[in-house]
Amino acid sequence: MKFTVDKHEKYVLIKLNEAKLNSLISPQLKSELILINTEGIRNIVLDLSGVKYSDSSGLSSLLVGHRLCKNADGSFIITGVNENIDRLITISQLESVLTIVPTVEEAIDLIFMEEIERELKKEAR
Repeated sequence: MKFTVDKHEKYVLIKLNEAKLNSLISPQLKSELILINTEGIRNIVLDLSGVKYSDSSGLSSLLVGHRLCKNADGSFIITGVNENIDRLITISQLESVLTIVPTVEEAIDLIFMEEIERELKKEAR
């Protein structure tokens, strides 16, 4: 699996450099997401701008990322989704589960906004 990992203080950006997110790539992506999560990172941005096609196992890896971040009280944000993958997400009725934004910059802004909201909720308790 070809990908880049860009670690920051509040989040990790993973850019998948594969044309297909299928049953050959999905287990490797799941492993990487689990590894990142076990390092204590709770916010992950997954950039799929290079991915042209995904199947159900690819969707499964996205759900793993979502679950890991949610359980860690963090955010899993997907960006760069093309029309084919967007259609698959809609058919699977996952558009209300997964957080999808058009650009990496918007994903980063959303992470910082959600981190501020979490801090404010902690202070309110």
